[in-house]
Order: sequence, then C-alpha cells, then structure tokens
Amino acid sequence: MVMARRSFEGTLAVAALPRLVSALVDDAGVVRFALEFGRDAFGTAFLNVRAQADLRLLCQRSLEPFACPVAVDSRLGLIREESEEAALLPGYEPLLVDAEPLRLASVIEDELLLAMPLVPMRPGSEDAIAAWAVPADDELEPATRVNPFAALRTLK
Repeated sequence: MVMARRSFEGTLAVAALPRLVSALVDDAGVVRFALEFGRDAFGTAFLNVRAQADLRLLCQRSLEPFACPVAVDSRLGLIREESEEAALLPGYEPLLVDAEPLRLASVIEDELLLAMPLVPMRPGSEDAIAAWAVPADDELEPATRVNPFAALRTLK
C-alpha cells in the first residue's frame, strides 16, 4: 500500500470498535475517516490518519451523557522493529508493523482512543460545580458555626 500510495476514505460504525465502545456511554454514531499511505522525501513509509466522530461520553462534572466531537490528524511512521523509532523525523508517531496484516480499523480505533479527553466534561457543566460547592466559613450563618474551643470556656 505504501508503494502504490493507496488512500481510503469512508465511514465506520462506532459499534464495530469494541475497545472504543467500552469507554463510551453507547455505541451510536459513525466515524468518518481518510487514510493515506506513502513515502516522504527521506524514504520513510508513513500512514496519514484523519478521523472525526461525535462520541457519547459521560460528563465527570454532571454525570450526564453528552456528544463530544473528537478529531484526529496524525502521521504514523511505519517501522518493523522498535529500534527504528529513533530514526523517525519529528512529527511522526511510530506504528510497529509486524508479520501480521495491518488492521486499519484498529489503527483508527487506537488514534480515537488517544484523542479522547482524559476527563470528559460537557461544555457548560460549570454550573454543576456551583451546585455541589461547599460554602466557605464566612458564608455560614453565625448560629451554625461551632467553636471547637467553646468547652474550654467552662473550665476557666
């Protein structure tokens, strides 16, 4: 595919990506992708991966599901041995290609997993913080404030 400079475009159901689905609220939606194989001016074999999907994640602030747009645009340097990683130019991520055939769906799935937010938060969920916030000491009513040294007054 590298020598022929092959390229692929299409869609892939999110449900067909089991590792990705395990990190989502549900398996609805599709992934739009474009893949391009080739060699750069230095002879390095590469795979350009571009993918977009609206993934259904669970907001860690409000604990409500929301659609999170995730986009990937990366260039993977195809290597056969781990020692070849040091020879990759800046801007390339290594992709170890061994004797088994390369599953393009797995490559797309890996890139989407890496692009997902570590802690998903729905835009506008800042209001959830205010609802759960603990009031500061100066915001408490004086009658509800407990003085831990009040018992010492009786000993005096």
